[in-house]
Amino acid sequence: MVDLLRDILSWACFIGGGIFVVIGCIGLVRFPDFYTRLHPAGITDTAGAELIMLGMILQADSWLIVAKLGFIAVFLLLTSPVATHALAHAAWLSGLHPLTGKELNYGEGYEENNPEETS
Repeated sequence: MVDLLRDILSWACFIGGGIFVVIGCIGLVRFPDFYTRLHPAGITDTAGAELIMLGMILQADSWLIVAKLGFIAVFLLLTSPVATHALAHAAWLSGLHPLTGKELNYGEGYEENNPEETS
């Protein structure tokens, strides 16, 4: 009975993590610029990976394996958001700014190519 419950919970974590990964991949394709694409990348990296890691912890036979997977999960939980923030900060310092206004609807450089519509 306990094995069945453990299997059900671990598969729920695997499926939930997989769903987060798929949603994050769709967001990477659909969002318009670098900064908005960082959000689904962070979700994929943090929520998806953590749920898959929890599913593996529930399936582990040895406490040594559970401890190793737990350390990896804590490492991912702490470093993934920091890495995402570091990427955004480096992009900002290099001069990459988020898209705003008409750029989102018509593409980057719209206002320079159509000066009559910017007034």
